[in-house]
Amino acid sequence: MPCRNTRASASSSLWMKSLRHLVVLCSLCSLISGYSPRDRVHDLMARYPLIDGHNDLPLQLRRFHNNQLSKVDLHNVSKLATDITRLQAGRVQAQMFAVYVMCGAQEKDAVRLTLEQIDVVRRMCTEYQDFELVTSAQEIRNSEMRRKIACLLSIEGGHSIDSSLPALRMFYQLGVRSMALTHTCNTPWAESSSKLYNFYQRQNNSLTQFGKAVVEEMNRLGMIVDLSHTSWDTAQAVLKHSKAPVIFSHSSSYSICNHERNVPDWLLHELKKKRGLIMVNLHSNFISCRNEANISLVADHFDHIKQVIGAKSIGIGSDFEGAVSFPQGLEDVSKYPALIQELLQRNWTENELADVLRRNFLRVFEEVERVRDQLSLNRPSEVQIRVEEVQNPCRLVLRPPDLRGLPSERNRSAGAQHGPKGLLILAVVLLLSSLFMIE
Repeated sequence: MPCRNTRASASSSLWMKSLRHLVVLCSLCSLISGYSPRDRVHDLMARYPLIDGHNDLPLQLRRFHNNQLSKVDLHNVSKLATDITRLQAGRVQAQMFAVYVMCGAQEKDAVRLTLEQIDVVRRMCTEYQDFELVTSAQEIRNSEMRRKIACLLSIEGGHSIDSSLPALRMFYQLGVRSMALTHTCNTPWAESSSKLYNFYQRQNNSLTQFGKAVVEEMNRLGMIVDLSHTSWDTAQAVLKHSKAPVIFSHSSSYSICNHERNVPDWLLHELKKKRGLIMVNLHSNFISCRNEANISLVADHFDHIKQVIGAKSIGIGSDFEGAVSFPQGLEDVSKYPALIQELLQRNWTENELADVLRRNFLRVFEEVERVRDQLSLNRPSEVQIRVEEVQNPCRLVLRPPDLRGLPSERNRSAGAQHGPKGLLILAVVLLLSSLFMIE
């Protein structure tokens, strides 16, 4: 027995020495060839450049420049974390830009403000040759061939459509290909994860009948349903109702950081069943539940989600320009390679990372388009929300006008009431006048 233990110990020791020698040999080969871990990352991201699920640059253009592109050079924007030069350095090939308007605009001018944010993104894409507006998965691929940064339009918050399916369709015509059903406020038809606003509070009705009609119309159009910012109940209801895969465009793991904006494991399982996608948010508060974080903590979210539902359900949705604090080493859009290097060091395969970087998003987008094609014979929905559900004093309800209170109508009514008597008197006067004239 001692002899057997001695042999096992010697074998284990020999195996460990061989492993160390292999590691040293690999390191020497890397040094000799000059192919460093950083080179490996850049080579991988050159072949599979990133599609990022969420960036709020249009919001900051409104905030700092009132959407006046003539006053800013998007190649170099020192105040922000995003510009063309750093997008290129970070190997970003496609960016979902949020056309976000604040919840305070609900029941007011949210539709107008959303149109203005769409306008600024579309002008970015015409005034800068490095950008290109795209509206399909194939167009993303075409942009890569042309070495362009593809721009996708995403509405962040269902309050932007003012509970109107025609408004939703018109946004699609303008190029919008994704919409988050809520932001930090409830809509009349869907529930937010946030309790910041008191809009449309209700119990046990996280997705109303009209909310289901919104999801159905998005499926018919080929618009990606985004569940970031929705309550877990709303997300679950949508996952059951949608015919197409859905995404969380910028959310992280609730098991790692128990913030209500993050996604619990049970909901991740539902997402996988729908062949959907969670694009990990890099904002420090959603990574560490504090204002400070690091790349290692970000990688923990990726590791956990991979363990729960696999690498084919994961993407990256940074939330740059939509939040103020980001992990050390991931301060701006040029830093994505550092995250990919960390994941490679944690034994993620290049094939898995190719999925995370772009292939998973393209798969979801193509499946959304496939559902659209299957529903192509369906007519546009004419479902309207009930007036009592909206409770908006600024919302005009179209009815035949009531003219009874108008002054001109009162005069006309008075004339109508006394008209026959007046005509009789006039006839008598005319008759008497003619008699006197004859005499």
